[in-house]
Amino acid sequence: MRVPPGYDVAIALYVAAIRMAALFQPKARSWVNGRKSWVANLEKGIADFPSGARRIWIHCASLGEFEQGRPLIEALRKAHPDSRILLSFFSPSGYELRKDYPAADYIFYLPADTRANARRLVETVKPDLVIFVKYEFWLNTLSTLFERKVPVLLVSALFRPGQVFFRPYGKTWLEALRRFRHIFVQDAASKALLESYGLNNSTVAGDTRVDRVLQLVTTAVEIPEIKQFAGEAALLIAGSTWPPDEAILVDLLKNGFPKGWKLVIAPHEPGEASLRHLEKLLPCASLRFSQLHNGKTPDDATVLLIDNVGMLAALYKYGIVAYIGGGFGAGIHNTLEPMAFGLPVMFGPRHQKFREAVEMVAAGAAISVKNADALREAMNRFQSVEQCMEAIPPILNYLSENRGATDKIMKFVAEEILNT
Repeated sequence: MRVPPGYDVAIALYVAAIRMAALFQPKARSWVNGRKSWVANLEKGIADFPSGARRIWIHCASLGEFEQGRPLIEALRKAHPDSRILLSFFSPSGYELRKDYPAADYIFYLPADTRANARRLVETVKPDLVIFVKYEFWLNTLSTLFERKVPVLLVSALFRPGQVFFRPYGKTWLEALRRFRHIFVQDAASKALLESYGLNNSTVAGDTRVDRVLQLVTTAVEIPEIKQFAGEAALLIAGSTWPPDEAILVDLLKNGFPKGWKLVIAPHEPGEASLRHLEKLLPCASLRFSQLHNGKTPDDATVLLIDNVGMLAALYKYGIVAYIGGGFGAGIHNTLEPMAFGLPVMFGPRHQKFREAVEMVAAGAAISVKNADALREAMNRFQSVEQCMEAIPPILNYLSENRGATDKIMKFVAEEILNT
């Protein structure tokens, strides 16, 4: 597969921009610092791998893709305990939160996708199988893997006509898809689109995220502080919120928040500055989770702010309705987690790239809101238990139809690649 020269130029410019941003942005600084001495760190990290042990490398863009790939990683760990699993991230938000994930033997940042880095990476890892989760198509890395005839899988993929693969200038990306050993897509529309371009290396498997969230339902820990905060009130759980989401939630609290309800907000970035800013905006009494955790009583607080990372999925078990953030920015966050607990969901307008969101809106189990007035209308609809119960059948139907992707992928890996 020939990588166009313009791609290498784009990578160089991207790295230069990140290095510039690192001077004043902590996330960019983490991106740069995490890749320092990456070759030496990688060699040291895998130095004690047993000779002859199979090496399986899984790449995730960030935390969301990790959660999508997690059921597969853990299934591979269980089925192939003698293999060594490497896990790479592109984004600091994924790496920093999962750098100690116990099911992987070595976790690292994917280096910038230059030709030299790609060759050194593949030569060092020497993978027997590589799995990309959902997206991120690094052409130099893929080209190097294809040249060395390493089997590469793409899992939980979704394709739409407007993507780069299907544009006149996207022939190299389309060729990359053609060279994947197999592509496991979430829906029939994705498979049909690939086949219309002559790609017959795909299977409709569903979404591994469904397997993951169904696991979470059975393993979610009890959080007594949430019960303490709720008391007799019904809870609206707002997860992974950004400032535009919080603005309409604040407006809802000022005008139209239903009686007998309380609000739990889990900001996407729960740093001290963000929390203080949000507290100033709130028109009612609030508490932070850490205060409850340290023994403070809720008193008359209407809002609970989650000032930690990692407990959001378990929060949904205490809710009646969920609001998912991100819909006024790049796109909504995970709606499957609240759906797994049977909650109807609300979110901002930018949700079209997420199949489950589109289908739930069509089925009446989710509502997309474009402003505070629309959020009030949505809350009016989901105030009663009876109204929320109406959302459960389409939610259960979606989860049932899309579960089992992990087993389908594992069967292919066992029969077609690892010969076990």
